[in-house]
Amino acid sequence: MIIHANCWSIRFLGILAALASIGTASAQTYPNKPIRIVVPLAAGGTGDTLGRLAADTLAIAFGQQAVVDNRPGANGIIGTDLVAKATPDGYTLVSASTGNVAINPALYGTKLPFNAERDLVAITQIATGTSVVIVHPSFAAKTIPELIAAAKAKPGAINYASSGVGSAVHLGTALFESMAGIRMTHIVYKGSTPGRVAVLASEADLMFDGLLPTLPLIKAGKLRALGVTSIKRSSVLPDVPAISETLPGYSADTWYGLFAPRGTPREVIVKIHAVMAKALRTAEVSAKLLAQGAEPAGNAPEEFAAFLKAEIAKWSKVVRDSGAKPE
Repeated sequence: MIIHANCWSIRFLGILAALASIGTASAQTYPNKPIRIVVPLAAGGTGDTLGRLAADTLAIAFGQQAVVDNRPGANGIIGTDLVAKATPDGYTLVSASTGNVAINPALYGTKLPFNAERDLVAITQIATGTSVVIVHPSFAAKTIPELIAAAKAKPGAINYASSGVGSAVHLGTALFESMAGIRMTHIVYKGSTPGRVAVLASEADLMFDGLLPTLPLIKAGKLRALGVTSIKRSSVLPDVPAISETLPGYSADTWYGLFAPRGTPREVIVKIHAVMAKALRTAEVSAKLLAQGAEPAGNAPEEFAAFLKAEIAKWSKVVRDSGAKPE
């Protein structure tokens, strides 16, 4: 019996070695077929643009076709879950955002069909998209401190627009309320554009809106910017203070990153990260991102994974404190 056990052990170790060598060989020849990048959003918008930037970058670097597959729906859950359950070979990736992998876990809990930390492996953060607090030029408050003072003087009197309960817009504002110790009235619109129109018409007092779509309106004087959600001032609007200058530690940017299914060979992750990080450091790509109101990133997989963990914890508290529920 001992002899049989030893023989089985030798055979078993041989099988493991063979499988390991196959995995290594596969990683060394990666990629040898087209790569699919799933974007869990509709075409158009910053998230889609960044997914296409990643696809173009990988296609040029690897000499292989890289296609974008838009899979919108269910607050990004459909497309993200597709990748979480895909074969972990590096040929199916997802370009996900804050909402998809950091906010959804708190909103949906056990109903979420995947676990971002368990089922996905972080490759790199592509970029961070700044939002800006916009008001109509006639709005009384001219600064963030004035806004906070006005909201404290009349709790609930100031209202704000958002693109939906549990959206990044809603929760970024909820975090602001919590840190400032104020209460405003939430008005839900069917998307960011209707919310922005409401602020333009003075139907809503303010909105934490994306920098890119609001920038032309701010420059034209149709909207006033009170502050940006990034931890420091945006190079696109250097004269507009960061909210963190009034509320230290406040940050509510929307970030976008590249993920692969858990189990994807480490060598493949390293290859993809190296290509993306190099591209994000170039002046050409940086200029493209800044034109989109986004700041380039390119952090290492381990750094991105740690950042994701902290973001999940952060937004879980905001969701819990705000009482937000998925629509």
